[in-house]
Amino acid sequence: MPPALIDIGVNLTHRSFASDLPAVLGRARAAGVAHMVVTGTSLSGSSHAVELAVAHPGLLSATAGVHPHDAKHWEGDAPARLAQLAERPQVLAIGECGLDFDRDFSPRPVQERCFAAQLELAATTGLPVFLHERSAHARFVEILAEHRARLCDAVVHCFTGTRAELHRYLDMDCHIGITGWICDERRGLHLRELVRSIPANRLMIETDAPFLAPRDIKPTPKRNEPALLAHVAAAVARARGETVEALAASSTATAGAFFGLKLAAG
Repeated sequence: MPPALIDIGVNLTHRSFASDLPAVLGRARAAGVAHMVVTGTSLSGSSHAVELAVAHPGLLSATAGVHPHDAKHWEGDAPARLAQLAERPQVLAIGECGLDFDRDFSPRPVQERCFAAQLELAATTGLPVFLHERSAHARFVEILAEHRARLCDAVVHCFTGTRAELHRYLDMDCHIGITGWICDERRGLHLRELVRSIPANRLMIETDAPFLAPRDIKPTPKRNEPALLAHVAAAVARARGETVEALAASSTATAGAFFGLKLAAG
């Protein structure tokens, strides 16, 4: 068995897990996933993520944040409510936050204000940030750069970008999260080359379940789940020319250091 894995981004609050979450968690543990960080993408979703982490201590932790899709609700008492959530011991990072100019579900100026406010919260609390960027690299980097010196750590979640974008993030001392996108023969093949450029102490792995099921599993699962992190780990290891054991050990050590996690022995 390879060393224990940490899934740094899994959407266990998604409705598709409502009916069988105990089985999903059991399959993940059987596949070697020792810890999962449940992604908060809205105020209600972040609260739910914390509730799950409270119910499964040692196995689940949470992030707390407002995704750019939900930034249109960043008003009134939203900043104060998020700050309260950030005080919970189960919350290990601020986010998922950032910019998404691909879907534009929230107006761009609102996304930018919401993103900057969450970076400020991370700087104030000393928590790392869990970042989202789609079709917004230039503006995203501008805003992140304004705050980076005051942030302890930052991970660009579900990286799918170009070589130039990758090296810009690395130059900013960011961590990189890789998902099953690397298994997608239509749009993820470039990642197999790029992951070789990511230093081991900057590379983490995630499923982003229930989204982004690895397409090279046949038949492709209708729903992704954290048990498939082992498949993602194997794909990343092959691309980097490493053993699965080496990749698992380094990515778990990196995630543990980033989130302040100490996995229980056994």
